[in-house]
Order: sequence, then C-alpha cells, then structure tokens
Amino acid sequence: MARPSRCGQSWRWPAHRRGLLSSHPKDFTPVCTTEPGEVWRLKGEFDKRDAKVIGLSVDPLGSHERWVSDIADATGHALNFPLIADSDRKVAGLYGMIHPNASDTLTVRSVFVIGSDKKVKLTITYPASTGRNFEEILRVLDSFRLTAGYSVATPVNWHERDDVIIVTSVSDEDAKEKFPKGFRAVKPYLRFTPQPKL
Repeated sequence: MARPSRCGQSWRWPAHRRGLLSSHPKDFTPVCTTEPGEVWRLKGEFDKRDAKVIGLSVDPLGSHERWVSDIADATGHALNFPLIADSDRKVAGLYGMIHPNASDTLTVRSVFVIGSDKKVKLTITYPASTGRNFEEILRVLDSFRLTAGYSVATPVNWHERDDVIIVTSVSDEDAKEKFPKGFRAVKPYLRFTPQPKL
C-alpha cells in the first residue's frame, strides 16, 4: 500500500500484517466521529491479531487535523491509527468507495479486511445511520487466523473456542488423523469438531 499521511507523518503498512481499512464519507460526521474511540479501546485486541487499522476520508489533511481534535473531545480518546487524506479520491476510486447515488465525492462507510497477501478478504458496507461493529470485525479476524492454519471453516455466530466445521475437501479418514478430538457428522458434508488451538 502507498505511503498515506497520518496527519502529516509518513507511514508504511508492514508487509506481514493483516490490515483493516475503514472509509468515512467525510470528516465531522456524527456516526463516524464515535468510531475511532472504539478502535482506540480495542487497540490491544487488534495488536494481538497482528492487524493494523487505517482510516480514509476524502477530506484534505488540514480537515483531518481539526477532526482529530473533535474526536478526542467527543470520545475522550485520541486517534491512534493513520487517516488517509484522499482528497484526490484515488484510493476511494480504486476500492469502489464512491457512492453512486450520493455525489461524486461522498464515500460509502465500508470496512475492508486485507490479508497479509495484500488481497481484500472481506468487505462490509454500512449505511450512514449505523455505526460499525468492531467486535464483529475482531471475530472475523479470529476466523481468518484459525481457518488459515487448519482445514476448517467457522459456522454461524462462531466465537473463539466454539466448535468449527471440517472443510469438505478433508475425507472422514483424514479427519480422524487431523482432528484427534474426533468429530460429529450432522450431514456427510457438515462435520463439527472442537476448535484447534491457534
């Protein structure tokens, strides 16, 4: 990823990390102002998952610097991640963030999870009226870490330590070796096993 501005600082995305790109329609919007404080609160959780957060708004750097002050005043937390000043809308255009029914500058409120291979793994888009659920994003990061290391998928509403699904490419015979705690077959294609350790 390019070298975005962190309110005047140069910054480079570490190659080995997962990334979380969070777009904001513009600075000084009420719902978006509430979100960076939650990211600040969850910083240790993102760090544990080796995930780096970065924000984006199409407003210029000077606007970002003023908004950062408002965020701290409104939430009691300072911004603790870089915020891209995408005034030329280059990044917003590349990621398809410009809302087709709004204006030619207003970005949609999206979250992109980017893998260590620099490919987009997940996109969630929220309406302007609904704040993002960063606990859900942490859950997704946990699922990515687990499924990357084992031949499993995570079922509906899965959370850390819940049972997981053995992927269909693993035969029953191979599953007996790979998953020594055993498995429970609900259907031939749906087999649950206790979560392997990360």
